[in-house]
Amino acid sequence: MTSPTGSTADEAAAFLEAHPDIEAFDIVLTDPNGVGRGKIIRRHELTGLYENGRHLPISILGLDITGEDVHETGLIWDSGDGDLRAWPVPGTLVPLHGTSPGRGQVLMTMHHLDGTPMTSDPRHALERQVERLAGMGLHPAGAFELEFFLLANERDGNGRVQPAHAVLDGRKSGKTEVYSVDHLHGMEPLFSDIYAAARAQGIPAETVISEYAPGQYELTLNYRKDCLRAADDLVMLKRLVRAQARRHGVTACFMAKPIEEYAGSGMHFHVSMLDDKGRNIFSEAPGEQWSAKLLHALGGLSQTMAESMLVFAPHANSWRRFVSQSYAPVAPTWGVNNRSVALRVPAGDVKARRIEHRPSGVDANPYLVAATVLAGIVKGLEEKLDPGAETTGNGYEAAAGARGTMPADWRAAIEAAKASEFLKGALGPDLHRTFTAVKQAEYLRVARTVSELDYHLYLHEV
Repeated sequence: MTSPTGSTADEAAAFLEAHPDIEAFDIVLTDPNGVGRGKIIRRHELTGLYENGRHLPISILGLDITGEDVHETGLIWDSGDGDLRAWPVPGTLVPLHGTSPGRGQVLMTMHHLDGTPMTSDPRHALERQVERLAGMGLHPAGAFELEFFLLANERDGNGRVQPAHAVLDGRKSGKTEVYSVDHLHGMEPLFSDIYAAARAQGIPAETVISEYAPGQYELTLNYRKDCLRAADDLVMLKRLVRAQARRHGVTACFMAKPIEEYAGSGMHFHVSMLDDKGRNIFSEAPGEQWSAKLLHALGGLSQTMAESMLVFAPHANSWRRFVSQSYAPVAPTWGVNNRSVALRVPAGDVKARRIEHRPSGVDANPYLVAATVLAGIVKGLEEKLDPGAETTGNGYEAAAGARGTMPADWRAAIEAAKASEFLKGALGPDLHRTFTAVKQAEYLRVARTVSELDYHLYLHEV
């Protein structure tokens, strides 16, 4: 059977010839929560994977964050939990740095047995939006920023997570070492391995920053003219950061808000839009303050943000990140060179004009984020939507008067997403049903859990 993704056995053969030391491969399919699920196959199985795909159960796309079935997705017993066929994503067959014996990795997408896309697969949702824009003569380019914490494997005396000691010399710092270059030196062996792993996988990892909390860091990725590859980059980068951190005896944490006293971790998405001739339609003409298309795109993203927040903040912990003056936006505002708004237009080269979409936490699924952002841009362009006045100065003070009512919490975001026709179109009806059903099941799990906070507040008081 011909691969519906365009992958070929020649790609597998060339890789095996170039890497005679690799004995096994992680085959990784990204579920709606962004969790990589799949199998480890042996070297001799790789060619067959490229020739015939690999059977995986349909239920793999209907699991909650713990790996439990969510029956309301319709992907479990309603379908008899039958097998579908996963196929390799071309260009994602890569070596895994530092493994012994050597291992490789390849990303997968799910298809029906006849080769048609399985529409609850998040990567297909982004692919549909990219194809939709191509039909309009437009081609999105983009890149994600990855913020994360490096934590000690052991909790502190109060049972809370704590920043990791420097892997170079064991030094401990509890300070907010924002932009400290010297602080980065303590993690130099780990970051050297991260860069080596990224280079081996063809991931354009660039600047590393000590961010705005103890133990928090940021890695930036170079722009891709292909938004699908930009999302693949983020998925692969998170996997390799987690693996390399583990090898150095620390934990890479991608929770949106792991430490309550400090800022959480975002996953900002930078996006521009090229026409068929390679011109950036967001760039303003000489004498023009802003491109009308840039403003319309901002209008679409602003208008659809409230009903899309479940994609950008998909977990209970995600909502702890949205605190005033914490660099997490709290309203659908836009501004220029302003990090207190949700939609930032960075200063700089007119030819590189872009939108920095800032609401998403690092715990969000990059395929769903990109698909939803692109759909919002399309809506703005097609309907010529007005983004309203630019926010200048303190965006948190301006938030109260901003247009649109944002969900107050996770439950409200779930209800808004379930009712959203826009989000149903952005994700597709099947993935919309799957994603919202999974989130509803997770909400009920959290709501019925008796936590340590319950005991602290009520055990001896009521």
